[in-house]
Amino acid sequence: MLDVRVLRVFTRGDEGGNHLGVVVDAGDLEVLAMQGVATRLGFSETIFLLRDEEPALVRIFTPVAEVPFAGHPLVGAAWMVGELGLASTGCVRCGIGEIEYRAGGDAAWVKVPLVAPVEDASVEDAVVVGLPAVRAWWVDLPLRYLVAEVGEAEAVASAEVDMKRLAAAPWSGTYMFARSDDRVKARFFAPSLGVPEDPATGSAAVALAAVMLAEGWREGRFVIEQGDEIGAPCRIELAWDPDAATLGGTVRDDGIRRMEL
Repeated sequence: MLDVRVLRVFTRGDEGGNHLGVVVDAGDLEVLAMQGVATRLGFSETIFLLRDEEPALVRIFTPVAEVPFAGHPLVGAAWMVGELGLASTGCVRCGIGEIEYRAGGDAAWVKVPLVAPVEDASVEDAVVVGLPAVRAWWVDLPLRYLVAEVGEAEAVASAEVDMKRLAAAPWSGTYMFARSDDRVKARFFAPSLGVPEDPATGSAAVALAAVMLAEGWREGRFVIEQGDEIGAPCRIELAWDPDAATLGGTVRDDGIRRMEL
């Protein structure tokens, strides 16, 4: 039997959040077993901690594939490590390198180096999959994301994306957002990774920070609202400077789920 801690990351108070499975001692698990656990849980991601390495290695799986980096699993794992009394600050290693984290109370944050390349994309790439974009960019994290800005928050909420075209698109994730001062309304889709729509996407928040930096905003701060359209309201706190993006939020613990291997 395997104990999986189930968390909700980026909640709004006690409400919503993006579900996450956390396996704290995963050193004896084979990759196929990790993928099997993630598939059966069906969450956007499940994270496995290999604590016998220094710094600790984490492996992250969607329901269909391993990914090198994802924000909400790292924030959840940081909170879990702090909750276990292991270390409230430190770093972990994932597929893009070492990530600093800190945890305290009911929240946690991770700091991600802003090295993701950003290129202008054609608005048509966004429009063809159903996003009413006014600007668009490619960001590699290292998975390629299409980041599309639309005019108003209402346009984000009401957008009807073409999921079949998204699943066949030659990029991994599609992020749409509208901003007003320091508030952002966002949605994220990654059907090719087994995540039709994600409640809250930390990696996409990092992509947004990379876009803002590329557009000349050397530092800034956003509160990102996501997940309302699928009944999982989420809130991500994002800040960036020329070197790194810091993202975090509140976490709630939904207890342990025991799974057969």
